[in-house]
Amino acid sequence: MVKTIYLSLGSNLGDREQMLESALNRLNAEGITIQRISSVYETEPVDFKEQRFFLNLAVEATTELLPMILLSRVQKIERELGRRRTGPAKGPRKIDIDILLYASSRIHSVQLEIPHPRMHERRFVLAPMAELSPDLRHPELRGTMRELLANVEGQKVRKVDFTPRIV
Repeated sequence: MVKTIYLSLGSNLGDREQMLESALNRLNAEGITIQRISSVYETEPVDFKEQRFFLNLAVEATTELLPMILLSRVQKIERELGRRRTGPAKGPRKIDIDILLYASSRIHSVQLEIPHPRMHERRFVLAPMAELSPDLRHPELRGTMRELLANVEGQKVRKVDFTPRIV
């Protein structure tokens, strides 16, 4: 059965634009069909501040993959693009792909939490999500993406003039 999912992509190492494009193209070849992509936003790091700003975007896609298989595919793409889980938590990374929402599912396991447990605290997630689906409701908090975004303070976010190409 086909499910609508939302993903957040971010990069702050190397050629950030190229990383986002490469990740999008790999996602589209891994059993995930991209429907819409938000604008790209340059965003202030959260938690670990001493690093370069990120480029972030959100994706609305469809898939028949079950959540744990989807997680496995996303992590495979991160590894292929050079993501290494070393260094400080929340530190710099070539690519980061988070599963934000999987239809209206709620999953709370050691490996995966859906909805993403901190998405409602992060402007770098909510700004692109509010652009894509402003009236989409968080399955647990019940607020819309627009409402959740309005409740987040701080965290510099600005739209940039870059549109990733999917081939």
